[in-house]
Amino acid sequence: MRIIGLDVGSKTIGVAVSDELGYCAHALRTLDRRGTRADVQTVLGLARQYGTTRLVVGLPYDCEGNEGKRAARVRVLGDALVQAGLQVDYQDESYSTVQAEEVLLEADLSRARRKQVVDRLAAAVILQAWLDAVSRAAALAQNQASQESQRLAVGEPAYHPPADAAAKEPG
Repeated sequence: MRIIGLDVGSKTIGVAVSDELGYCAHALRTLDRRGTRADVQTVLGLARQYGTTRLVVGLPYDCEGNEGKRAARVRVLGDALVQAGLQVDYQDESYSTVQAEEVLLEADLSRARRKQVVDRLAAAVILQAWLDAVSRAAALAQNQASQESQRLAVGEPAYHPPADAAAKEPG
């Protein structure tokens, strides 16, 4: 299933979409903001077009790792998308635009062309970070399950962490 990634700004929304297997994010387009209701309708149309209900929305944090006013504005759109029936996951968007700019500078794009595509490329950076994190978590869970079944196959008892010392009765 495809997943749509959004880089929500005050004037534009960068849009990216994953491949059907959820491995790679691809920059798609940049939308002009037209108000929350209109933006939700546009995103709903994209979700229908790509056959998905799942979105990854970049969430901006300040330099101390806290959500500020920009994050609150992004969450307003995210909440409206949830109310419209879409599933929204948030991904830290820190430095996504910087990474996108670096790629575009290396590609030797003109300033005007960079301005046209930076938001959609930032959305792809955000979505790819989320896809990679989900893939790593799935691989870790699979590895742990595999190790557990190997232990059980050779007759080793399942690993159970020791009980909390504070929960034990004084002896």
